[in-house]
Amino acid sequence: MKLTRIAQLGAVAAVAALTLAGCSSSGGATPSESASPTASDVAFTIDPSLSGTITAGGSSAQSNAQQAWTTAYNATAKNVTINYDKSQGSGGGVTNFLSGAYDFAGSDSPLNADQTAQSKSICTAGGVNIPIYLDGVAIIFNIPGVTKLQLSGETIAKIFALQITDWSDPAITKDNGTALAAGAITTVARSDGSGTTQNFTNYLAATQSAVWTSPAGKDWPIEGNVSKQKGGSGVVEAVKAGSGTIGYADHSAIGTLNSAAIVTNGKAVAFSGEAVSKTFEAAAVANPNGVTGDLSKKFDYSKLTADSYPIPLVSYAVVCSTFKDAKQADLVKSYLGFVTSSLGQSVAEKNAGSAPLPESVLADAAATLKAIK
Repeated sequence: MKLTRIAQLGAVAAVAALTLAGCSSSGGATPSESASPTASDVAFTIDPSLSGTITAGGSSAQSNAQQAWTTAYNATAKNVTINYDKSQGSGGGVTNFLSGAYDFAGSDSPLNADQTAQSKSICTAGGVNIPIYLDGVAIIFNIPGVTKLQLSGETIAKIFALQITDWSDPAITKDNGTALAAGAITTVARSDGSGTTQNFTNYLAATQSAVWTSPAGKDWPIEGNVSKQKGGSGVVEAVKAGSGTIGYADHSAIGTLNSAAIVTNGKAVAFSGEAVSKTFEAAAVANPNGVTGDLSKKFDYSKLTADSYPIPLVSYAVVCSTFKDAKQADLVKSYLGFVTSSLGQSVAEKNAGSAPLPESVLADAAATLKAIK
């Protein structure tokens, strides 16, 4: 027997407001009030009679949200165990999904054409990509005496391409209106296959092609004076521990580190949920992989507005369109149904600092999940 809509919302909202406060220690925002649905929300009812184990992993960008979602979901579905391994990164998550080891993968980029073809060996029709998490790639820095930094896209590209190597460089002075003290720049990047790297290099390749000549991809392409670290947490810790360091990470994971405002068309835009939501609304376009129900997106950076944060990150649940085990399909559909409900998105917003996905995307996700067998 399912909980009534009111009872289910009350149980999960209470968890969102109280139990999840501990999630803020890893970089998410401390909830100040319960998650409150509105009449226009995309709703989902959790079945408390479900039991079993969901095995998943991948994107470290999703880790704070996954922790919050699991806690909230288990307030109702007490007999469902959800194991999400953030140590794999998006690349490892997809690899494990394609091997059949995961019920779903968390990935900051959708399956590519080869991976979609491989997925048919375990999913019959193939794997689908469902957006579940919206955030931004933050440009984090640790410069003695500096708490605010503005960088244009061109300057960012030159720094990470190792063409600008000192904080006193004229390009940085121009972006900030004042000179920074001289000091060597150390860039910090991911050593593992990373969807955060994919999103960051998507932006660089699309908007700064005159400077950034490397292809976009999950693997960091620049060799030389680069500190390569595993996982988003590895990048954050290396930037924090260094001096004159700069790196990139999902915004929800940066903790107390400062992040740069990005100068676009003369205006500096700092990360905010509102700014990245504007990016999604203006520039996200459908890019389906050919499997029925797939919801892959790509960004048309030419559509960015003056108020949008220019380095967005959309993260996915990569899941089979057809499961070999109907019971396991029910478990995964239930959990991801909660994640992609308006309440689930509110839980992530309050506890991981992410931005809620538009209701139209959540409605599409509900339709895709309903069709999964």
